[in-house]
Amino acid sequence: MNLVDIFGNDLFSTASLTAAIRVVPNQYDRVGQLGMFQFEGVNTTSVVVEIDNGVLNLLPTKPRNGGGSGEVTGKRTGKSFLIPHIPHEGKIMPDEVQGVRQFGTVDQLETVANVTNRKLMNMANKHYQTWEFHRAGAVSGVVLDADGSTLFNWFTEFGVTQQAVDFVLGTDATDVQTKCFDVSRVVEDNLLGDRMDYVHCLASQTWFDKLIKHPKVRDAWQFHAMVMAKGASENGKANDPRKGFWFGGILFEEYRGRATVQNADGTTTTRKFIVEGDARFFPVGTTETFRHWGAPANWMETVNTLGIEMYAKATVDPRGRWVDLDSESNPLLMCMRPGVLVRGHSSN
Repeated sequence: MNLVDIFGNDLFSTASLTAAIRVVPNQYDRVGQLGMFQFEGVNTTSVVVEIDNGVLNLLPTKPRNGGGSGEVTGKRTGKSFLIPHIPHEGKIMPDEVQGVRQFGTVDQLETVANVTNRKLMNMANKHYQTWEFHRAGAVSGVVLDADGSTLFNWFTEFGVTQQAVDFVLGTDATDVQTKCFDVSRVVEDNLLGDRMDYVHCLASQTWFDKLIKHPKVRDAWQFHAMVMAKGASENGKANDPRKGFWFGGILFEEYRGRATVQNADGTTTTRKFIVEGDARFFPVGTTETFRHWGAPANWMETVNTLGIEMYAKATVDPRGRWVDLDSESNPLLMCMRPGVLVRGHSSN
């Protein structure tokens, strides 16, 4: 059986390959692990978000058996957003399979299935990495493309001014706890009817180091690090104190998300997901604030179907020289209440 015949098997159908690529472990998922971005598939290539400019009103008490308060409606508008299209291609050549020994074996030859799975894993990880980049952008308020250009600025899209808090971490007298309270108050005031469990902070290395070295934070940090070290010695597992430091009612974490981008001239650029010197604050546990919409793949067999997170398909070259692997995701990562996003910085 040749390569063309093998890829005619149901095991290599679009449905089977799509199922396979979706089970690849996600290795770029720190923001995703927080569980804020609920996925929802749509059968279109854009979504329309209704913007209600109404406000939450306190309801007055009324006599029993009396009428209730009238519903106060706000001015509603709708905005359409085109869902980004992210295709990625791979290729399987006959010489990747023919006569190649499987890694870790003595006499077992490579199989088409193994090569395909390895390629799918590599492709899936690039999609996962891109999603994390977009999620980090969404919690910062601005989603960037790989080249650094802006895909969506949720502040301008929803007519919101970004809030920023200067922690002044270079000044010993700064009341850092009150700064934390200032952040939490901004988040709470801008939930606009949503709920949250707590405020989370993803901080760049520079900002995080300034925070834990501040005189009014240092004792709390040292106690936290001691507790983490004690737990590590008792459990026999490493506990990194940078991954969850509570202070002033906020959970702080050093975030090192970054990826390499291939430039048009062949050079590469390392793009950090959080700007160095900054920290990003956002609520965790919301139900209506963050969304991950997914559109159908740009393939005939997926027209008018509900989108899923990721797709894969195989197409044999008409002359049988190779097999093209195509993967695709169409993610729109949105913050629908950008007023809850607070930038932390330090002027000294």
